[in-house]
Amino acid sequence: MQITDIRVRKLTKEGKMKAVVSVTFDDVFVVHDIKVIDGDKGLFIAMPSRRAGDGEYRDIAHPINSDMRDRLQSEILAKYEEAVKEIRENETAEE
Repeated sequence: MQITDIRVRKLTKEGKMKAVVSVTFDDVFVVHDIKVIDGDKGLFIAMPSRRAGDGEYRDIAHPINSDMRDRLQSEILAKYEEAVKEIRENETAEE
């Protein structure tokens, strides 16, 4: 399965949630609302989730193995860093 597109849909400067991302696989399947979170050990991704009846949050979609999770996280964080860099360059150019 190939990651064919990553779109950083929303960037935030405040709080721990830094971005909301959509990822397309094989040009035929998309997963929305993957979050980029700034945690105690650095940036990581959180898969889309919903609150279950017991109050716990459960992932709606997620990688089955750690290799795919690592690959997905690496590619998402790289795209996030590109988006942040682009915004900084645009802000600098406007000054």
